[in-house]
Amino acid sequence: MGTWWRVGRAARGVEVGLGVLGGAAVVVTAGAIRDSWGGGWWIFGAAVGVLVCGLALARRAHRLVAAVAGLGVAGVAVGVAAVAGLPHEPGPATTLGLSVLVASAVRALPARPAVTVAALGGAVVAGSALVDGFGPVPVLAGAGWLVGLAGGLGWRLVDQHRRELVAGARRAERRELARELHDVAAHHLTGIVLQAQAAPVLARRHPERLPSSLAEIETAGSDALAAMRRVVGILRDPEDAPETAGPERLAELVRRFTAAGRSVRLRQPADTTTWPPEVSGTVYRVVRESLTNVARHAPRAGSVSVLVTEEAGAITVEVADDGAPSAAPSGAGYGLIGMRERVEALGGSLRAGPRPAGGWSVVATLPLPGRAAR
Repeated sequence: MGTWWRVGRAARGVEVGLGVLGGAAVVVTAGAIRDSWGGGWWIFGAAVGVLVCGLALARRAHRLVAAVAGLGVAGVAVGVAAVAGLPHEPGPATTLGLSVLVASAVRALPARPAVTVAALGGAVVAGSALVDGFGPVPVLAGAGWLVGLAGGLGWRLVDQHRRELVAGARRAERRELARELHDVAAHHLTGIVLQAQAAPVLARRHPERLPSSLAEIETAGSDALAAMRRVVGILRDPEDAPETAGPERLAELVRRFTAAGRSVRLRQPADTTTWPPEVSGTVYRVVRESLTNVARHAPRAGSVSVLVTEEAGAITVEVADDGAPSAAPSGAGYGLIGMRERVEALGGSLRAGPRPAGGWSVVATLPLPGRAAR
């Protein structure tokens, strides 16, 4: 009863339909045998059919046990009917039950027991053919076995495809979550760490500037907390999309980076309102991650340039610095991986590496949908 109520309403409807169909098959077969054979010859076939159909309806509790038991009952019935001169087995009701048992086992069981059940079903059909040749009973049993085998294999492939889709979606969600958390946390926390490292120096050399430095750390922490809340909100409600990263947000990003003591030159188009949100958001993230990498890996960089251009139906983002990196960003870094995945997901490309004149540069190219190159 517990297994019955754990299945969905549609599955319960299927089970009821199978029960009604099996009962009808038992009644019709018993009536036909009584009319043609007379007496109580129908009782044996009806009992076998009821037993196998009952096992088919109870298969969800333990599919392998139910399938082996049903096939065993059918195999014994074939032998008993041949020895005792009873109507040949398996009858229509038994064939229906065996078809359901084989299909269920092939669909849900691991490969080895599924193959075993399918082989046992074939053995029952072969035994019936040995007794009755190519009469209607073996032909019906063979057709039922093939239908169960084909149906089980088909459902097995569908289930496997569904599992692969779900697993792929979960992997994509984990990657997206990792990128979002990295983009949000790494940028803000890098600024907090840098300001906290500078605080002892300010306390010794410029104590009057320490309160403002601590206030900036507090502001950066509040910004990080607000950003994390936005990410959590997006994860809770997929319809709550992040705001578009327009020119004013890039300017604010550069202003915060400049406040840390580096000179940053920003040049970008005046109007980016026609850019799709996913494009403008990716531009913002590329610039943010690149500036974060400068702070981490090129502490001696004196100036940084951020150049965003739109031409030939594409946007090019270049972030370059003039410092020798203390630890060159590795291609295996999560930040660079996240940037490349975001850019390539939009059909663009990204390259990062040392500049011939010294320093490091990140260049990303993003196509604008619907704008052909001129």
